[in-house]
Amino acid sequence: MHLSQIARQNPDKPAYIMAASGQTVTYEGLEAGSNQLAQLFRSLGLRRGDHIAILLENHALFLQICVAAQRAGIYYTAISYRLQSDEVEYIVNDCGARVFITSIDRRAVVEPLIDRLENLDRFFMLDGVVAGFESLEAAMDAQSTEMIEDESIGTSMLYSSGTTGRPKGVYRQLPEGVWGEEDAGAMFRALYQAQEDSIYLTPAPLYHAAPLTFTMAFLLGGMTCVVMEHFEASAALSAIETYGVTHSQWVPTMFIRMLKLDDAERLKYDVSSLVCAIHAAAPCPVPIKEQMIEWWGPIIYEYYAGSEGNGFVAINSEEWLAHKGSVGRGLTAVLHICDDAGDEVPVGQSGTIYFEGGGDFEYHNDAEKTAESRHPLGWSTLGDVGYLDEEGFLYLTDRKSFMIISGGVNIYPQETENLLVTHPKVMDVAVFGVPNEEFGEEVKAVVQPKSWSDAGPELAAELMEFCREHISHIKCPRSVDFEQELPRHPTGKLYKRLLKDRYWADQGKSI
Repeated sequence: MHLSQIARQNPDKPAYIMAASGQTVTYEGLEAGSNQLAQLFRSLGLRRGDHIAILLENHALFLQICVAAQRAGIYYTAISYRLQSDEVEYIVNDCGARVFITSIDRRAVVEPLIDRLENLDRFFMLDGVVAGFESLEAAMDAQSTEMIEDESIGTSMLYSSGTTGRPKGVYRQLPEGVWGEEDAGAMFRALYQAQEDSIYLTPAPLYHAAPLTFTMAFLLGGMTCVVMEHFEASAALSAIETYGVTHSQWVPTMFIRMLKLDDAERLKYDVSSLVCAIHAAAPCPVPIKEQMIEWWGPIIYEYYAGSEGNGFVAINSEEWLAHKGSVGRGLTAVLHICDDAGDEVPVGQSGTIYFEGGGDFEYHNDAEKTAESRHPLGWSTLGDVGYLDEEGFLYLTDRKSFMIISGGVNIYPQETENLLVTHPKVMDVAVFGVPNEEFGEEVKAVVQPKSWSDAGPELAAELMEFCREHISHIKCPRSVDFEQELPRHPTGKLYKRLLKDRYWADQGKSI
């Protein structure tokens, strides 16, 4: 259904609500505001296939900007608000954006970039301006709230989080057809029981692929979205109770944060409105998921996919309880597990995961990386390693780039991380390889303790023994260091490279 039709039928229905402030944008307001922005883009000379870049926190106008770009046939690149000036410069220049939109909140990052961004025609800022920027609010107000005459379908072109190097822009051809005719909420109704009166909570940053894609689909499907400005475990539970949330999307780190709350705090919130809690982005430790199903009931859904859109794997609670640790079966693509030579391996054996027939993509301005993601038969991979069981359920092992080679043995650290994070004194953990003269690499754990006062040799010894009691000794850390906070992306991904590089700096080697 076209957004204008939703707005006519339900003008006062909340399209989205900012969780902390309660600021609400109705469907009538979303229709008007996104039309004004689409008119602005046309007035600036932007046409179908052009690019804009967005550097914003979870701002009240974020979604309106994305909707406007979509109905104007424009590519929009949302950028992590945690990046620094050089990183932002690289992405804005690489994506070829002609318009850059940010907020006064990001002034320290963007002010040095005025003379360094190559293709930009205009710079806009929200909530105030600094030299070189124009007020986006004022520019919007000068535009008509009528629809542009040449609506077409735009889409996002997002960049990977760069956990193992320079981020990559995921480029796909613009969809054909008339904007608004597609059924934005179809998949969510089919997989997750979404309905017109569903209320969707997004606790993660909107610039990331999964939160943005899901939020936009619920929004353009006529449902209400609740957007957390920042994730905090108690605040997320409070938002579920306050807004009667029915659907939500999480990453395992968020589950861990909520489960590690004191029971008196964790259990005081009414979460009975939830009918579907979806998670993705990283493998979820089996004990953590077991606890979530016990707490929230069999409403936990998981999927495995990437910004590349080349495949979608999904599993519900009942299936997961019968196949613990699995991320599901392929829904939109055929799965293949291959060795380094590209040959398929037997059931139960790990290898690189490839998707066949799930959708085409390329890495923007990087033919080499695009080629590296392809199998000789044309299948594509996200670079993850896993295996299939007899029933075709997929299990993730780890990312290939995180593999540790110790004495010629391949070790994937995800299993060790999944175990350590279940220890009651551990809040977060990263496991990776560090130099070892005899074996090449050895296993290192860097731990964020739940209480910093616990950090020290006694806890290190306790954690190493904990590992040795549960998994093969070769997978266990030979040493444990402590950090007050690990460099984890708000979407749940760990910037393991930042940690690992410290230990390899003197060796002239890093990932």
